[in-house]
Amino acid sequence: MGLLDSVLGAVINNASQGAHAAGAQGAAGGGLGALLGMAAQNPQLVQAVMSLLSNDGPVGGLPGLVARFQQAGLGDVIASWLGNGANQAISGEQLSQVLGSGPLSQIASQLGMGTGAAAGTLAQVLPGLVDQLSPGGKAPQAGFGSAQDLMGVLGGMLQK
Repeated sequence: MGLLDSVLGAVINNASQGAHAAGAQGAAGGGLGALLGMAAQNPQLVQAVMSLLSNDGPVGGLPGLVARFQQAGLGDVIASWLGNGANQAISGEQLSQVLGSGPLSQIASQLGMGTGAAAGTLAQVLPGLVDQLSPGGKAPQAGFGSAQDLMGVLGGMLQK
């Protein structure tokens, strides 16, 4: 069983417990709770999000994602996810503008849904997850690492 299978197994096994614990946070709270709930319904979501955030992903990891947000005039939004304060929400439409059609089409294909639905799903999960991956408001200058590095971090978060 590979690392991805192990992490997905942990996500799915903890989803029913985490969904009850997340309660009102659910998708509205974003982050790990939302990812757990959504992963139970669509395990490819974990892989798609990790691919997006990884340095070897379609947007160049965190540095590339930050640059895309800044180019779209939404630098303050991603800065809020990386900082210590409240996470600003983002709509699926805004995220579509940030990511562009290429990366979003790739993610939608991974998730088995249309680009609009994929953007909406990512918009629910991405703010909280980026926040969780940057504890203390600090994100690594060089990004979060490869998809495999991120899966290891996610696996560690699920163990807590």
